[in-house]
Amino acid sequence: MPSQHTRRTAASLFVAAGASAIAAPAASAPPLPATPAGLPQDFDFEHGNWRTSLRRRLRPLSGSDTWAEYTGTTLVHPLLSGRANLVELDVSGPEGRIQGLSLRLFEVQRQRWTLNFSNAASGTLAAAMVGGFGGSPRGLFYSAEDFNGRPILVRFVIESLNADRCRFEQAFSADGGVTWEVNWVAVDTRRSY
Repeated sequence: MPSQHTRRTAASLFVAAGASAIAAPAASAPPLPATPAGLPQDFDFEHGNWRTSLRRRLRPLSGSDTWAEYTGTTLVHPLLSGRANLVELDVSGPEGRIQGLSLRLFEVQRQRWTLNFSNAASGTLAAAMVGGFGGSPRGLFYSAEDFNGRPILVRFVIESLNADRCRFEQAFSADGGVTWEVNWVAVDTRRSY
């Protein structure tokens, strides 16, 4: 059962996933790339409390290579016997603070996960990302969104490096998935008590 803090946080539904979290669904985006099938236990490795180091490109798809660095925590709460989880992100750095929430749901009929992001700054949900791990330690997730008035594809990679470390990478494509620009890289290390 989630804590009172988790329920209160979930009620406000906020997540940070960089610029993707504030993007709207694209009106005329290219089709999503194929993704591996999902399994209900895909995210079991991530349940718990993590120390997060994050790098975020400040101006995606602008030609800029200026990055900001943040540190903080990520808490991952399993729900519905592992077929859902709630991720709370709270990081800070010279560019400010990012607070967010992600609700991940396993779609039994389609055998895939949906990742639903929101952030504290906007309080709105981004277009859901879909995908899975296909039985491997690397998950691929995609969405079609509108970024600064143009349709883009968003790719999110989640990788379990070992039992105590995982990596997240977000990239945008403005050319239908031919090329990708990484704009968000986070590495989580399990916190021990």
